[in-house]
Amino acid sequence: MVTKKDIRSLSLLGIETFFKVNGQKNFRVQQVYDWLWKKSCRSFNEMSNLSKEIRSLLDQHFSFPVITIDTEQKSADGTIKSSFLLDDGLRVEGVLIPSEGRTTACISSQAGCPLACTFCATGKLGFRRNLLFAEIFDQIALIQEQSVKFYGKPLSNIVYMGMGEPLLNYENVRASVEKVIDPGGMGMSPQRITVSSVGIPEKIKKMADDKARYHFALSLHAARDDKRGQIIPVNQKYPLKDLIKALKYYHKVTGKRITIEYILFRDFNDGLADASDLAVFCKNFPVKINLIEYNQVENAGFLPSEAHTMKVFQDFLEQKNLVVNLRRSRGKDIAAACGQLAGK
Repeated sequence: MVTKKDIRSLSLLGIETFFKVNGQKNFRVQQVYDWLWKKSCRSFNEMSNLSKEIRSLLDQHFSFPVITIDTEQKSADGTIKSSFLLDDGLRVEGVLIPSEGRTTACISSQAGCPLACTFCATGKLGFRRNLLFAEIFDQIALIQEQSVKFYGKPLSNIVYMGMGEPLLNYENVRASVEKVIDPGGMGMSPQRITVSSVGIPEKIKKMADDKARYHFALSLHAARDDKRGQIIPVNQKYPLKDLIKALKYYHKVTGKRITIEYILFRDFNDGLADASDLAVFCKNFPVKINLIEYNQVENAGFLPSEAHTMKVFQDFLEQKNLVVNLRRSRGKDIAAACGQLAGK
C-alpha cells in the first residue's frame, strides 16, 4: 500500500508542479494554497471553487490529516482549554486566554516534553514526538475560531508556551510561524508572536542567523546555576554562561529585546539575593521581565510565593531600572495555567 503524501507538506512550487504534470490550469495553484493556509480549510471537499474532478484528483494523490478538538473546558475567568486529538491518536493541549482588548493563543510544539522540569506538569508526561508544522498551525486556526465564536474577534497574539520545548522542534516551529505571518496565510504580524524556551544556545543563535522576526522569551526561573539546575535539568548541559553568550549574540544580530520569564517559588528563588542574581543576569542585554505566580502541580514540592514577597522582589528589580511586569495566572481552575498542561 502506497502512503499518500500530506498535501500541506507541499510548497507553492510543489502544488504548481503537481498541477502542471496533471494538466491543470496554473491559477488553481493559488486557489489550493489559499484554502490550505489563508482559509485554514480542513478537507478537500471544503475547496468549493474547485471542481469535483480536481478535488477528487487531490484526494487520490494526497492525504489531508488535521487535528481536531477532543474536549473543551471553560474557566471562570473566560480562559478556554482545548485538548487536541492528533491524527495518530496522541493529544496535546492549547489555551485561549482573553484579556482586556485582546485574545491570546497558547499553543504546544511537542506531544509531551523531554526536559522534565521539576515544577511543570507537562515534564512529568515524558516525550512522545515533535509536532509537524501543520499540526501547530491547526492549533492556531482552531483557537482563532474559538476567539471569534466566544469573543467576537480574531486572535491578537500567539505564544509558543504550551506543551514541549519549541527550540527542540525548531524547524517545525519556524515553518508554522512562517505560515501564520505569510500574507498568503493568516497574515499576522510577527510582532504579535512569542516563542518561549528554557534556552538551547545553538538554536538561539540559529534564530538570530535566520533573522527571526517574532519575539523570544527565556524561561529562566533562577539566575544561579546551582538553583536553576535543581528545577531545569537541561541547565546542566547548557549552563548560564552559555546562555548569556547565545543571548548576547541574538541581541547583537537582531537588535531585539529579550523577555525573561521568572516563576516565583516560595522560599526557593524569591528572596532579595535571588532578585540580585536576576538583576546581574539581566544587565547583559536589554530585557523586560515577566514575574509569574506559580501554579501548583501535584507532587512537585513547590508553593507559590506570597503576595508581599512578590511585591518586594518586583520593587527591588525596578529600583535597578529594569522593566518588570507581574503576571497573574489565568485558567487555574481548569489546569490551563502556565506549567499545568498535562491532559487533565
